Amino acid sequence: MSESIAIWLVAGAVVATIFVPYFVSFRRRNSRDTARKQEASKLGIDRPLAQFPYVDATWCIGCGACVTACPEGDVLGIVGGTAAVINGLRCVGHGLCETACPVGAIEVGLGDLKSRVDIPLMDPEHETSVPGLFVVGELGGLALFKNAVTQGRRVGKHIALRSRRLGPASPESFDVAVVGAGPAGISAALTVLENGLRPVVLEQEQHLGGTVLHYPRRKLVLVQSVDLPMATHLPGAEYTKEDLLDLLERLIAQARLAIRFGQRVTDVRQECGQFVIIAGESTIRARFVVLALGRRGTPRKLGVPGEQLPKVMYKLVDAASYKNQRILVVGGGDSAVEAAIGLAGQKGNEVTLSYRKDRLVRIKQKNEERFNRLVTARRIKLAFSSEVREILPEVVRLRTAEGEMEIRNDGVFVFAGGDPPLGLLNKIGLQFGGGPKAPKPLRTDRLDSEAGTRGNQARPT
Repeated sequence: MSESIAIWLVAGAVVATIFVPYFVSFRRRNSRDTARKQEASKLGIDRPLAQFPYVDATWCIGCGACVTACPEGDVLGIVGGTAAVINGLRCVGHGLCETACPVGAIEVGLGDLKSRVDIPLMDPEHETSVPGLFVVGELGGLALFKNAVTQGRRVGKHIALRSRRLGPASPESFDVAVVGAGPAGISAALTVLENGLRPVVLEQEQHLGGTVLHYPRRKLVLVQSVDLPMATHLPGAEYTKEDLLDLLERLIAQARLAIRFGQRVTDVRQECGQFVIIAGESTIRARFVVLALGRRGTPRKLGVPGEQLPKVMYKLVDAASYKNQRILVVGGGDSAVEAAIGLAGQKGNEVTLSYRKDRLVRIKQKNEERFNRLVTARRIKLAFSSEVREILPEVVRLRTAEGEMEIRNDGVFVFAGGDPPLGLLNKIGLQFGGGPKAPKPLRTDRLDSEAGTRGNQARPT
């Protein structure tokens, strides 16, 4: 009898010391995440509009491994014992949640693109509604260096296979014309070059790098483990903008890949079974075309009086060159927040952030933590629910919920997004979201395999 009592006492102690604390912690986390989920639903930030983690509730065991693995913070949470999307806008496609899930209940793909008129429809090989024309990188909806490189390599391999079946291209034509010298474009060009084809790379800037080129100086970029062309492997780590650009330049020099800089493509059309590309005053012919244009496009302007003043800028390259100035940063995304952080860290600067909403809801967790610390230390002033009304040489006038306010000002940085090159894409004849077939999610892993992969969108029929 005493032995049975002892067993029950031990069992009770185990329950009290292990299961009860776990149950209490689980209830607290579930309650917290449920409240966050409800708030996110009201704000509309839990909806799949771009890269997005899809959770299969029938497989999810609610372990929270995906929540812990995500470097962006509150993208995911545990609600009702199952992983749920809390802040979908923060997802940038790392895919670490997918890797961390022990039961394969989550995958990162593109959201519902039926209403996205800015993303072309593509098949599983990234071929668009124009046969022979491919889209890689940010223009296809997925961000991140790894995704760009992986998509470029995959498209390059696919084009190489198609070219072998078709035989050699005509002597006056290139096998592939790659538009854009960012990570996706360079990866595609180097891959087709490795496979014995003749690529030409056209870049409207005077330097390579694409979106990476426009990052602030010394910006740290999180790069997951990825294999680049030329048998080059990058282990998962943080690299500076300069390190990534140096790496791309070394690969290009090693492969002797020629890039035509200052060549802005204005038209792509098909003639006699091949593409004719108009870039500046040049006419290039190629069997295949890869568009790696990125989504940055032309910086979006505010459309207010005084925006043409020289103190108004649309990108920040070197924050250290701005000291003892009164600076207004306009925007609520990561670019605006990173600029405000960089400028606030310089001697004597007075930084104010103006954003039309009443809070920041779509920035990375690391940026949010650094930003909040500077706000608490009064290094950054907030002007939420405000819009720029007029920019004058020495002041900026803001419209706020409390009325108009005027702040002394030496410089304005505007981060209101950019207009992607939709004019060119429409001219080429690409179809976008809302086509005859609904888009499908795109897995961010295993893109290098020749079989068993899935595409991001159904190709129009």
